[in-house]
Amino acid sequence: MGIGNVLKKDDGVGVFISQNLEKNALVDALTVEVSIENYIGKINSLAPEKLILIDCVDFGKDAGYYKLTDLNTMRDFTTNTHNISLGRLKDLFVVDDIKVLGIQPGDVSFGEGLTQDVEKTAFEVLRIITQQLQHKNN
Repeated sequence: MGIGNVLKKDDGVGVFISQNLEKNALVDALTVEVSIENYIGKINSLAPEKLILIDCVDFGKDAGYYKLTDLNTMRDFTTNTHNISLGRLKDLFVVDDIKVLGIQPGDVSFGEGLTQDVEKTAFEVLRIITQQLQHKNN
């Protein structure tokens, strides 16, 4: 699930990744932007085995740093681009295995497009996902 505000530069990284993920029988990409709560019913009806939320997260690290973590380890906070915090989502989904792929933003000011470091990470994440899917298909 690609989360973020594409009008706030690096905050749109989750959307960028979900929109650029190649179609595959093993993965459904869903772009929700800033309205996660509007998709909870749809996601629950699909009953996925695993749900990965891709979003920018301030880890206090260098721009482009990324980390895959369990949703249960996320702090319960609401960012200025979400209507609901990532930490509260665990109570709304029927999916047991929920991960967050957080990517450290460099710039979340108003504007379009990703910064160079975050765009590099986005392409690296897309490459890793593609490799994993090819491996599972073989």
